[in-house]
Amino acid sequence: MKFGAPVWPFQWDPPYEDTVRRIAKLGFKAVELIAWQRDVFESYYTPQRVKDLRALMDDLGVELSEFVSTPPGMASPDPAARKAAVEHFKLLVDTGVALGAKLVNTVAPNPFELPFPRIMQKHVYQEWTLDFDPNLDWRQNWADYVEVVRQFCQICEDAGVKYALEPHPYRWMRNAASMMRLLDQVNSPALGMNFDPSHLFPMGEMSQAVIYEVGDRIFHTHFSDNDGASNAHWRPGKGKIDWKGVLQALQAVGYDGVISIELEDVPGVAHRGQDSTPAFDREMLLSKAYLAELGQELGLTIT
Repeated sequence: MKFGAPVWPFQWDPPYEDTVRRIAKLGFKAVELIAWQRDVFESYYTPQRVKDLRALMDDLGVELSEFVSTPPGMASPDPAARKAAVEHFKLLVDTGVALGAKLVNTVAPNPFELPFPRIMQKHVYQEWTLDFDPNLDWRQNWADYVEVVRQFCQICEDAGVKYALEPHPYRWMRNAASMMRLLDQVNSPALGMNFDPSHLFPMGEMSQAVIYEVGDRIFHTHFSDNDGASNAHWRPGKGKIDWKGVLQALQAVGYDGVISIELEDVPGVAHRGQDSTPAFDREMLLSKAYLAELGQELGLTIT
């Protein structure tokens, strides 16, 4: 296994060249790049920029572990919105391939694109709910979403890449059971999970149990900690997740990919319009040291 880092907690918006250099300087062997909106494919990820970014990563000796973009409309009741989501995903895959990515990532969508409340605010609400229309056809919405994922996976199969779908609270894929259901119904070798325990733990999952259940369909990871009450992204070791158990489970299922440390609620983290500070670098290095030590206890070398 090797340690990696996403660009967005260092710097939310492009250009990302200096952030890639910073991640490499901190000793990480892999990086994740992102396109927050569809127009970024044209405004930032131009053919020349893609060529330059790929050359930069090669020069620095870091791999692109994932290329990330989440199309809106994946579970929309509107067929036109779902079609636009597939077109967006095709841009994600084409750009990812040009950048040298072997994995692409989207976060799973909310059913019907409903505006579920942000789970980070759960502890300050007396009542935690959403006003659901009782006439919504949930079975049809699931079937529509499954068909979108099938199309995504066919695009990936044709391009020779894999799709690491990321769970998230309240989304159509939010736990091991929904991942297994999707795997069964889509039936594509291109589909797997981006294992993110800070999204799984607040959904009631024991993090390492998800790894054992999903097994070799764990394609990528995002590591951060929380207390299970929200999807906060703390430094590993600062919450309630059993990280030694997580690493042991990854070892048991034969995972040999990237441990990407994704901290979003720690000192010094970036926000839109404000880059991260040296305090964030410290959080990342402490995370890496903590996980490496646990790995050594298990006979794992994480570089």
